[in-house]
Amino acid sequence: MNDAATHIVTETRDGVLRVEMRRPEKRNALTAAMYARLAEVFHEAGSDREVRVLLLHGQLGIFTAGNDLGEFLNEPPMDEGAPVFRFLEAFRVFAKPFVAAVTGAAVGIGTTMLLHCDLVYAGEGARFQLPFVSLGLCPEAASSLLLPVLVGHARAAEIILLGEPFGADKAREIGLVNGVLPDAEVLGHALARARSLAAQPPAAVRLAKFLLKRSQAALVAEAMAEEDRQFKTRLVSPEAKEAFNAFLARRKPDFSQFP
Repeated sequence: MNDAATHIVTETRDGVLRVEMRRPEKRNALTAAMYARLAEVFHEAGSDREVRVLLLHGQLGIFTAGNDLGEFLNEPPMDEGAPVFRFLEAFRVFAKPFVAAVTGAAVGIGTTMLLHCDLVYAGEGARFQLPFVSLGLCPEAASSLLLPVLVGHARAAEIILLGEPFGADKAREIGLVNGVLPDAEVLGHALARARSLAAQPPAAVRLAKFLLKRSQAALVAEAMAEEDRQFKTRLVSPEAKEAFNAFLARRKPDFSQFP
């Protein structure tokens, strides 16, 4: 069994496709192989009549630490068809309900993908963070558009520019998550809500989702394209190399040399 099959585990039951990120020894840090498999799963689910809702989750206390930074440093995804960009596009255009159950850390894409979800439930111990600027990078997944729309410029600037983690109560306050529950109850609750969605008239659900997102669809596509272009440039920038190397060496980065 390859790494992608081991680290991305799926099960369909009662119209709900459960997609588990399963690399707990690395806090579910996402590799290129995992991104590629996730993109495939979303595409396959889009045309599978048995799938009415997709539910993404990790393990108790672990959602995802975001990108595998060691791999990103050694093999930066510079091609338009790189797995990470295929995954971003896959959930952007996904027409069926997208639900997430979050416990533990949701870092980087672990938070930005939630802006594309239809329902999100978080555990009391969940921690959210967008550390892109701190890593010498830029926002992705259209978060530079969607987060200010959700929370306003001032709050979005604080979250993105400082890159500091925040908890589940703040995530609920700003509208990033629908509800906060004890960690052990999150997956069960999210699964129950997903099953309720799956029991709804499927075409009506898809149409309602389309209409809810219609006014922003073109802007989201445009924002994501520009972020992707800038992200590729930033990945090979001196600032990003210093930030990544400092992170891997467990030292404080030194940006004093940069203008």
